[in-house]
Amino acid sequence: MATSEVQTVNTSADKAKLVAAVALVLVGFVAFYLLSSQGALAQWGALLVALVAAAVVFGVSESGKQLLAFGRDAWRETKKVVWPARKEAIQMTAYVFAFVFVMALFLWLTDKTLEWLFYDLILGWRK
Repeated sequence: MATSEVQTVNTSADKAKLVAAVALVLVGFVAFYLLSSQGALAQWGALLVALVAAAVVFGVSESGKQLLAFGRDAWRETKKVVWPARKEAIQMTAYVFAFVFVMALFLWLTDKTLEWLFYDLILGWRK
């Protein structure tokens, strides 16, 4: 099931939600550093509370709803993936390794042939 693309207009309320979410993240980081004398529990607690609040505010905004819808669609598509069987995966891996080996051998032989051609025959630089 494909979702239709709908252009939404960002209202001022939606923009305010996004600004509030960013502000909450900043408040969380500021609180983390300002509460350094209170101990790690207070620091991390303030940071986590602010980040969760920012995530909730972002989640109720139009951008947050679109992101969640995208995540649901991506998860649904991921479930449709058919992975190869073990035997097929091993065979394909062996084909890739064999191709890499053949190409490496070809490039090595080409390099040595050109080295012999230029340095020994044309330029006469013997090793």
